Amino acid sequence: MENVIFKHENGIAEITINRPKSLNALNTQTLKELGQVINEISERKDIYTVIITGAGEKSFVAGADITEMKDKTAIEGREMAKLAQKVFSNIENMPQIVIAAVNGYALGGGCELSMACDIRLASTKAKFGQPEVGLGIIPGFAGTQRLPRLVGKGRAKELIFTTDMIDANEAYRIGLVNKIYEPNELIDKAKEMANKIMSKGTYAVSLAKSSINNGLNMDTESAYAFEADLFGLCFSTEDQTEGMSAFVGKRKASFKGC
Repeated sequence: MENVIFKHENGIAEITINRPKSLNALNTQTLKELGQVINEISERKDIYTVIITGAGEKSFVAGADITEMKDKTAIEGREMAKLAQKVFSNIENMPQIVIAAVNGYALGGGCELSMACDIRLASTKAKFGQPEVGLGIIPGFAGTQRLPRLVGKGRAKELIFTTDMIDANEAYRIGLVNKIYEPNELIDKAKEMANKIMSKGTYAVSLAKSSINNGLNMDTESAYAFEADLFGLCFSTEDQTEGMSAFVGKRKASFKGC
């Protein structure tokens, strides 16, 4: 792959969008490579958490590649949106927990990529925004759907309609970002959180992710029933036996992820 770097160690995968000269802008090739990596990781049993970041010091992902997009037809534009939506949906719904380590500009498709992740950690230098209407288009990588779900309809409309860019502190204030760190701490803090998550019952964490994601798209009673089904499923696992036995025995649990 030319535009995506993938490495993994001790249960943590690191994905780096690697087009620093273009501020890591997402073109079709990069989206396809990212999709390929996500599909591979989703099938891996030795990877429990994923960290996504951008190469260089300036940008996480500064949006979609405008140079590639500017001459697209309506049909071609729709196909690019569908490709990105599919890749981002796969990130959102993969069994592993995904942490965005936002090290710089997260604009347009970059903000949309971060929103597909489970948790967003930001550098103090991070900037967020959806500038699309200033280019005569709309956020097309599911930005009009995920942003209001994360920060509320009113704030999402303001950010999209005005194209205002916000810093990490404002992103934290409105709930777009979970935590903020100094640039030199960001990846280490992301790994620290990943390890903390992996110290729990990883199968239960994956089921909790599924319950949250699916439940938000159901009516309340259906969501309750879905949660109860997954809750019951936990009692067929070794991790449930170990976790509760460790609690009763006043010792630290040793989970196996099954």
